[in-house]
Amino acid sequence: MKALKALSNEQASVQTKEIFSNIKQKVGRVPNLYAAIGNSSNLLAGFLQFSETLKKGVFSAKEREAIDLAISQVNNCAYCLSAHTALGKMAGFTEKETLQIRDGSIEDNKLNTLTNLAKEITENRGNATPETIERFFAVGYNATAFAELIGMVALRSIANYVFSNGDFEIDFPKAKYIEEVEAA
Repeated sequence: MKALKALSNEQASVQTKEIFSNIKQKVGRVPNLYAAIGNSSNLLAGFLQFSETLKKGVFSAKEREAIDLAISQVNNCAYCLSAHTALGKMAGFTEKETLQIRDGSIEDNKLNTLTNLAKEITENRGNATPETIERFFAVGYNATAFAELIGMVALRSIANYVFSNGDFEIDFPKAKYIEEVEAA
């Protein structure tokens, strides 16, 4: 049973309505994922605050979108793959590059190392091999970046899990499945 519905403004609590209003001011609408997270105003407020805090961290917008694509691919979240494909293009990736990030074939060594570590942490419930971590540091990242990457895995996994347990439409252009691209 898919338990989390995207709330309309009328269905939302007073606290969630206030958050929805702030989201509308910033992005022009309330994406369905946020409307579903809004079933708990505390979760939505914390999710958004954590997201904004990490945006001030060490990763560029492009790196953040690559991380989000890698994590969402592992968690098979069609909603977040669609959202972060669109946002990744806005950050400067091509469609082909978003697919390469997802399948682990992006040619940029630093980006490939970053996204492979994000995937490994996601796949292995927080654990990564010493070799993957060593490669991460060898390409120029530091302990601050490693800590923030772990935070990004946690944050994106929350969104992925809400969609997995949600009953709402993807309100972004739908991302292609890697299998569709490989078969073409």
